[in-house]
Amino acid sequence: MSMDVAHVLAKGRRSPRALRARLVGDRAQEDPHRLLQVVLHFTIEGDVPADLVERAIRLSREKYCSVWHSLRQDIQFETSFEVRS
Repeated sequence: MSMDVAHVLAKGRRSPRALRARLVGDRAQEDPHRLLQVVLHFTIEGDVPADLVERAIRLSREKYCSVWHSLRQDIQFETSFEVRS
């Protein structure tokens, strides 16, 4: 998703100075210890409007991210972001 977000922002001529992603996952206690929940937080530095970041994340999640679309659909998945100037 990070690559998708960077690509969508760049295509919109709003390349961030920096983009960091932090993923935290919760796994089941029993085998096979599958993922139950994923929280992905983006930190974006630069002059990038929040609405464009929201759009880039939405496009990645709904259309582009092959990893997300390869995972079980019952995994709780949350995204968040912050923009720093």
